[in-house]
Amino acid sequence: MDRLANTVRPYAWGSTTALPELLGTAPTGEPQAEMWLGAHPGAPSRIDRGAGPVSLAEVIDAAPEAELGADTVRAFGPRLPFLLKLLAAGSPLSLQVHPDRAQAAGGFADEERRGIPIDAGHRNYKDTNHKPELIVALTPFDGLCGFRHPAQAADLLEGLGVDDLKPYVDILRASPEEDALREVLTAVLGAEHHAIAGTVERASVAADRLAAEGGPHAAAYAAYAVLAHHYPGDPGVLAAMLLNHVQLQPGEALFLGAGIPHAYLGGLGVELMANSDNVLRCGLTPKHVDVPELLRVVRFEAGDAGVLRPEDVNGEEVYETPIDEFRLSRFVAAPGAAPHALPSRTPQILLCTAGTVRLREADAEAGAGAGEGAGLALAPGESVFVPAGERITLSGDGTLFRATVVA
Repeated sequence: MDRLANTVRPYAWGSTTALPELLGTAPTGEPQAEMWLGAHPGAPSRIDRGAGPVSLAEVIDAAPEAELGADTVRAFGPRLPFLLKLLAAGSPLSLQVHPDRAQAAGGFADEERRGIPIDAGHRNYKDTNHKPELIVALTPFDGLCGFRHPAQAADLLEGLGVDDLKPYVDILRASPEEDALREVLTAVLGAEHHAIAGTVERASVAADRLAAEGGPHAAAYAAYAVLAHHYPGDPGVLAAMLLNHVQLQPGEALFLGAGIPHAYLGGLGVELMANSDNVLRCGLTPKHVDVPELLRVVRFEAGDAGVLRPEDVNGEEVYETPIDEFRLSRFVAAPGAAPHALPSRTPQILLCTAGTVRLREADAEAGAGAGEGAGLALAPGESVFVPAGERITLSGDGTLFRATVVA
């Protein structure tokens, strides 16, 4: 196994304190948004096998089957198919959606054919892959995920008492679910900014007042008021009011599949995703919003946010998702407990988020269970890459997240 040196990304929405507190480092005063763990070309982790630090991506490229295992290469190609992150949101991220594989492949081919540079600000598709995501809260975590039922969205909008919103309320009450959601989102995002900015402002003032008064929608109104504070006049604020507001407690998770509109509003979490950069934005951002393409990708399906809790599988707490490129689980090691052997068929990244977790390489020559070799201890924020086929045991007094692929 290889200890990882990881890059922290300083996006403007990042918290100035959450990652330093976890990592035990001094705050810099600048936002620290994400720590990337993996082999993504944008910020690959680095390892040192005795000849100096080298990119994990380069190590895998040089010997993909040795690092990832033949089964993983056969299923996903000669690259690590997932990216693990620590994500610390100090302010809301953009409202966004991700394409499925077919949409990504078609969109990428179309933009290549039209000669749009890969780094162009108005480019939608950076690669041909889908980008499902899983976020697990380490602290209380605020977010938006998926459409509310139209009747619930109508109640929320009507409760604001803003006359400009009445046409949307009427559509949400009168039209079939998919048609209602599509028509209102299209109207909101397609409106001229100067024409809708006043409506957003009146809605945000009302949301702020209703949040202070309390009531069944107080938490949601408070969240929308915060969005309006960060993005005054942005039509994405009204689009966000069509979505479920969810407050995760530590250990709870959200799975964000293709076509599901979502946004992270605040909190610290562990995020695992397929290795892609494909994002279509719906608002709450100064970046490009391609409304026609967005409407083609969004799934206009209502439902609750689908909060996930881990399921125990022989001491491994697994967050079940319908994705093969990644699998996230959690171990809570207790003092005095017997070492827990990790599966070894697939490549894995192990991340400590609390306490101290001790990892040891099993002694392959001595046979299973006969002994242990070299080991190391992980403190919060520390991580390792374990190549496929390497047998590891864990023990200690702490929490460890395990990212791998579905075997």
